[in-house]
Amino acid sequence: MNIKNIITNYWQEKPLLSILIASGFFRLLAVLFSKGFGMFDDHFLVIEAAQSWVDGTDYNDWIPGITKTVTHPSGHPLLYPGLHYLFFRFLQAIGIFDPQIKMYIVRFLLAVYSMSIVYFGYKTAERLSGIKAAKTIGLLLGLLWFMPNISVRNLVEFSCIPPLMYATWLVIKNEGKGKLTPFLFIGFLLGLAFNIRFQTVTFIGGFGLAMLLMKKWKECILIIIGFLLCIAIVQACTDMVIWKKPFMELTEYIRYNMENATTYGVQKWYNYFLLLGGILIPPISLFIFFGFGYSVLIDRKKYLILFLPAFLFFVSHSTFPNKQERFIFPAIPFIITLGYIGWAEFQNRSLFWQRNTKLLRACWIFFWILNCIPLAVVSVSYSKRSRVESMVYLSHKTDIRYIMIEETQHENNMQAPLFYLRKWGHVFELNKNYPLDSFKVHEMTNPVSQRPNYIIFVQEDNIEKRISDMKTVFPKLSYETTVEPGFLDKFMHTINPKNTNYTCYIYSTNE
Repeated sequence: MNIKNIITNYWQEKPLLSILIASGFFRLLAVLFSKGFGMFDDHFLVIEAAQSWVDGTDYNDWIPGITKTVTHPSGHPLLYPGLHYLFFRFLQAIGIFDPQIKMYIVRFLLAVYSMSIVYFGYKTAERLSGIKAAKTIGLLLGLLWFMPNISVRNLVEFSCIPPLMYATWLVIKNEGKGKLTPFLFIGFLLGLAFNIRFQTVTFIGGFGLAMLLMKKWKECILIIIGFLLCIAIVQACTDMVIWKKPFMELTEYIRYNMENATTYGVQKWYNYFLLLGGILIPPISLFIFFGFGYSVLIDRKKYLILFLPAFLFFVSHSTFPNKQERFIFPAIPFIITLGYIGWAEFQNRSLFWQRNTKLLRACWIFFWILNCIPLAVVSVSYSKRSRVESMVYLSHKTDIRYIMIEETQHENNMQAPLFYLRKWGHVFELNKNYPLDSFKVHEMTNPVSQRPNYIIFVQEDNIEKRISDMKTVFPKLSYETTVEPGFLDKFMHTINPKNTNYTCYIYSTNE
């Protein structure tokens, strides 16, 4: 028997295990090669915060008592960075201090954790629509081109998905069994998702509404009790310890988001339709959109627990002015799962698609070919490489005092991931608002021990003049190394210059 037949037979006999193996393979590639961080929040609001607490400081000024400047809550859920704080303390207790090794371990744990999305999506589809739909949904959740990479990022928008999917699966699994005890745990899972990402409240509200519409009154009461119990344990107790009052972070989060609804840019109401339509790859994305809506038309009771939470979550984020791509992540697995189930139902009833099976097959071949190209590239891409490797390079310098990030061609500086430098607060930033002349006036009177001895010039624009100007302050300035962005960083910057993935040139002042 040849290898092709072995794989085919294994796929037919153990489809779920086959999907998990394939999904795990690409996630392992991401663990090993997709270093760095994807967006600001998955590093600076989680990793930097947690490690700074371990080191006895407070990078983001979130916790009173560590720094005297903190007088009110920041409005961030503390559970997720708090878990990283405990984990980093454990790693250092067993002798692991290197930032890159820590992140290998974190990415591995996140990859394993994310496999639950594939598992619960498969089991949900199998129960509701059968093995054929479950196979396709499992493959989509496991091998969509962006899934392995996103799975190893520390985004709260992604990390809140497994408890949401587990809770949904438990409702479907216990349908008709008359058991009430699991619903207390379901509520606890929803509370856990909320404590990771406050904005899941609209999803959870849709979940409870679906249970009421399904006339599951007792189950809904138990879910509410479990949810409130989780909130009390995590939110109220944590805030009582830190702020001496319950729900301080939550109320500040609500206040801040209401007052800053348009601060970070406003997008059109259909922005997320365009986003999902693109990343899920047409025409399959259009099939999924259609199937998502069609599902509740054919059997509202059967599919409501999948439809209503994701629908309300999607609508609420589409109507809120501030729209960032990552905000919609929690809804994606549910839209894919129910969308394909609904599409499969429609396809089986459609005379057009029954007559045009070759066209449908061509659509799927086109999808998988187009999907596999970025899947192979993105799964091994080192994101924000120049920023991270610049810090790694300087972390090995035994004489480092302070560093300067020279970015005078821009209004603001790139954020330095100091987690990899293993030093906190040792940064001077030069930009258009604080140019070299200002540094001369305010900083050059400091003793040498308080001045930068390494300078990172960001981006090649006008680099020779910028270096020449710097030599008027540090005449012994000498070149150290150049750190290039990764392939994907360069590509993203090329198609959209707003992606600040620049080359970094590191110099020593030799002071």
